[in-house]
Amino acid sequence: MLERSAIFRLLAAAPLCALCACATTAASQAEVAALQAELRTLRESQTRLVDRLERLEAHAAVDRARAPGAPAAKQSSTVPVRVTAPEQGGALTSTPDLAVVKLKPRFEPAPKLSTQVAVVEPESEQVEMFISSVPDGTPGSASGGTTLASTGGATMVTTREDDPADQPDPDVLEADYEKSVSLLRTGNVEGGVQRLRRFSEENPRHPRADNALYFSGLGQMGLNEFKDAAKSFERLIATYPAGDAMLDGMLRLAECRMRLNQAADARALYTRVVTQFPGTAAATQAEQRLAALPQ
Repeated sequence: MLERSAIFRLLAAAPLCALCACATTAASQAEVAALQAELRTLRESQTRLVDRLERLEAHAAVDRARAPGAPAAKQSSTVPVRVTAPEQGGALTSTPDLAVVKLKPRFEPAPKLSTQVAVVEPESEQVEMFISSVPDGTPGSASGGTTLASTGGATMVTTREDDPADQPDPDVLEADYEKSVSLLRTGNVEGGVQRLRRFSEENPRHPRADNALYFSGLGQMGLNEFKDAAKSFERLIATYPAGDAMLDGMLRLAECRMRLNQAADARALYTRVVTQFPGTAAATQAEQRLAALPQ
């Protein structure tokens, strides 16, 4: 009986031993597979690092071949690369250093530009044209001190400056101008026109001279004296082409032409404003009035 009991115990323990042996073998195989996968990963990383090292060495060789004798100041400064392959069974714990390339810009001086400008004397006809366009009685006219002299085929213009003591007080002139304009506003149109015309004739170089001509023309239009008003605006345009009242004077002159039944001249003036002074408020008004003119 005892022998039979021992045999039964041995037979019961045999399966347990077999199960333990199988579990130990499965764990060992799993560890081996994990180590093999890690080894393959490390080998692939090593291969990539070796390839990168070879490419960097090739680029460095090409750079050295391109500039064999270049000065040290113009060569690109590089930091050497050191790549170490990880040992088998270890792990890649740090990223290898990469090359740092510093490029210096090439300095090229700007090209020199010629600053020499030839000085050419104007033709005598042009000088006479400018002198003749100055109104009589002005400080720059022939009767006011301008002299033409011909020396060596060139015309010289000399202007005698007026005595500063003879010049009127600027404050007095400004007050005279404001009073003349106020006469137009208060209803004394004839008196305002006379004072403004006298102001422009006696003070042609005053900053308000062109405005005086413009307002005198407006007063004459208010008196229905369109011919005289047209003459005032024509003098304004011819004498002060750079004045701030010139464009408005051209529009008013065109209105006078329309009142005098000179539609063709009015159209020409409006067209001149549009073509020569585009983008201005006067050009916008001229376009609108051109569109309203009868065809």
